[in-house]
Amino acid sequence: MLLFLYILLFHHLHTKAGNTLCRMMGDPKYPLLSMDGDIIIGALFAIRSKETLPSLEFAQKPQLLSCSSVNLRDFRMAQIMIFAIEEINRSKSLLPNVSIGYSIYDSCGSSLSTMSATMGLMNGPEFEAEYSCKRQSPIHAIIGETETSATVILSRTTGPFKIPVVSHSASCECLSNRKNYPSFFRTIASDYHLGKALAYTIKHLSWSWVGTVNSDNDYGNNIMSIFLNIAQNEGICVEYSVKFHKTEPEKLKKVVETIKKSTAKVIVAFVSLVEMGLLIEQLSIQNVTGFQLVGGGGWITAKSLLTPNSFLVMGGSLGFAFRKINIEGFADYVLKSFWDTAFPCSKTEGNSSQHAFICSGYQDLLKLKGYNEDVPEQRYASNVYKAVYAVAHSLHTLLNCKEQAGCEKGLTIQPKQVVEVLKKVNFTVKFGDRVWFDSTGGAVAQYEIVNWQQDSTRSFQFKQVGYFDASLPPDKSFMLNTENIIWSGGQLKKPKSVCSESCPPGTRKATQKGRPVCCYDCIPCAEGEISNETDSINCKQCPGEYWSNDEKNKCVLKAVEFLSFTEVMGIVLVFSSLFGVGITALVAILFYSKKDTPIVKANNSELSFLLLFSLTLCFLCSLTFIGRPTEWSCMLRHTVFGITFVLCISCVLGKTIVVLMAFKATLPGSNVMKWFGPAQQRLCVLAFTLIQVLICMLWLTISPPFPQKNLKYYKEKIILECSLGSSLGFWAVLGYIGLLAVLCFILAFLARTLPDNFNEAKFITFSMFIFCAVWITFIPAYVSSPGKFTVAVEIFAILASSFGLLFCIFAPKCYIILLKPDQNTKQHVMGKMTSPTVK
Repeated sequence: MLLFLYILLFHHLHTKAGNTLCRMMGDPKYPLLSMDGDIIIGALFAIRSKETLPSLEFAQKPQLLSCSSVNLRDFRMAQIMIFAIEEINRSKSLLPNVSIGYSIYDSCGSSLSTMSATMGLMNGPEFEAEYSCKRQSPIHAIIGETETSATVILSRTTGPFKIPVVSHSASCECLSNRKNYPSFFRTIASDYHLGKALAYTIKHLSWSWVGTVNSDNDYGNNIMSIFLNIAQNEGICVEYSVKFHKTEPEKLKKVVETIKKSTAKVIVAFVSLVEMGLLIEQLSIQNVTGFQLVGGGGWITAKSLLTPNSFLVMGGSLGFAFRKINIEGFADYVLKSFWDTAFPCSKTEGNSSQHAFICSGYQDLLKLKGYNEDVPEQRYASNVYKAVYAVAHSLHTLLNCKEQAGCEKGLTIQPKQVVEVLKKVNFTVKFGDRVWFDSTGGAVAQYEIVNWQQDSTRSFQFKQVGYFDASLPPDKSFMLNTENIIWSGGQLKKPKSVCSESCPPGTRKATQKGRPVCCYDCIPCAEGEISNETDSINCKQCPGEYWSNDEKNKCVLKAVEFLSFTEVMGIVLVFSSLFGVGITALVAILFYSKKDTPIVKANNSELSFLLLFSLTLCFLCSLTFIGRPTEWSCMLRHTVFGITFVLCISCVLGKTIVVLMAFKATLPGSNVMKWFGPAQQRLCVLAFTLIQVLICMLWLTISPPFPQKNLKYYKEKIILECSLGSSLGFWAVLGYIGLLAVLCFILAFLARTLPDNFNEAKFITFSMFIFCAVWITFIPAYVSSPGKFTVAVEIFAILASSFGLLFCIFAPKCYIILLKPDQNTKQHVMGKMTSPTVK
């Protein structure tokens, strides 16, 4: 029973609520401009820009908000909307026999008035007793708002009721979210395209160090966020990013102080028209000039901002503006038809109090009657025109209109139906633009790039210097003619705005700790590395046979190092070698001329001449080590060196054995000399030399020496040297020479005390000591010497040992022949050989 009573009570309350009639609380808000029609299109424009709040002391009923100060741009928007509606009403092909009315509210550029005007649009200014609160909205679509923040309020309020909102200038990317704004459309492109285009322009102009200023509202904050993200990806650094609102004068002063202290010469501004006026005013007061302003939005083509004072600050500004389209007939309409149709008090109708009351709200607008100078610069006008036509084409589809039969007026159209049809709308307006909405409800991005200039008559103008059109192919979508740009301060040369100057080729960028990436030091590339581009991040290593030049911007072939005949060291060694050959030849000539003298005969003239010949070859073989190594020279130098030195040591060894045999021959009953006569001596020398020849042949057959480029020892140059091929072969050749030298040294050392002719054994011992000392020293020097010094050490060892043998063995004899001829007698030689030792 209790449950039944609850159900009955709930049904009674629900029925009562459903029949509740609407009552307006407070004074109604009336549209500023309106006209009846079969279908009503609503609109919100900030026709006045200053709002006066009523007294809120609660001593009396609060009055409606009052507005003043005409915003000429939005006033023109209202005019173009009425112009488009009247054009459609006259059309016989679009919505024939259907009249469109309008209800235009003034939002005064404030959130409070926007909300109030939105409620007025949705409900209408008057309610009749028979209407319930479930009644349909009197409008089918809303054109507006101008600013993003106001449009957000409008769209969020109308969204739950599926009333379509078509904006002409609210470009915030935030409105592209179809989940939050399912019934929002716009005939303007999203700010994403503007932020992207502006970042690319700054990149194109080589500005990497900028400051940014934006309005502290939905529009400014969203587009600045887009720009900063794209700029970071493009390598553009932001020195400062500041924002302010038109109601924050102290914050505006801080923004100007930040600009004054900055080093960036380019300011990117995403600021609304009203706030840009305040910023220019403050910059002018503080005489802040010399900055290049770049941006987009309404301010870039606002003639209201162009004054001689503002041009000192804003001259040369560069920005993206919407295309300037001349709508045929609009200029004449502004001067004639508009005032007669839209304003009931444009004609004087006496001084009745009722007429005065009606016209009191239009006094500031009536001052503009006859003014049309700004009409050519109304770049948003075409967007309003296209918005009205988009709604009209949607209604045309929903009313099943036919050009001859007309439209089905009896159909009830819900706003949500208009939303669905708007998504598919696609038509071309009379000035050639195609109108359609993408998946986010936006239009294609098409901008002009304009430049604030002053011509020869000192009049100001917005000159087009480029364009951005997203409908074109990527390679043709952007164009900027820098030659036609006048930069800040009237300069013809593009200003530079960088944190650090570009790093020239040969250096790399090194970021400064704690600063943006655009602030860097230029570090020279290391040896062997280059950078051949400006602002290189890294230096590139040169390939193996290349090295960096002095400027570190090009890889050049490394210098090839080898011991050449033209350098000082090579010349000295060649001279030393030839000097040795000359001395040896002179000794040979001397010995040949004195071959019949006792001292020459006593020293085994045949071995002496063979020794002199081998020494000549030793001196000459050092020349094979000088010059560019080739395949043949590498094989020749080591084999000739090995064979000639074995021939030389074999001769010395033969002489040493002769000395020992000669001593044995002087002993009674000894016939040892017959076992080591001239034939045996020749055979001994030949046998020892043949062994070295065999070693060299094996070396050349198995793994011969060959020229190679040594890239390891020096990084900056190539050592052209002879590789040993088989190290075993080289050390076998050298070891065999050493073996013979040690054997000769031992035999000579044992014979040093023998009473030979002119101490021959002692001289051979001393010569072998020098020879062994030179070659023992050579080994560590050879291993540790770099590049061409390795070859020089080897040549030095050859020459030193050759000179040691030449002077130690032949110098004493030459001394006797030339300076002591009295001792070069048979008696003296024989006497010395046979004289007993006296104790």
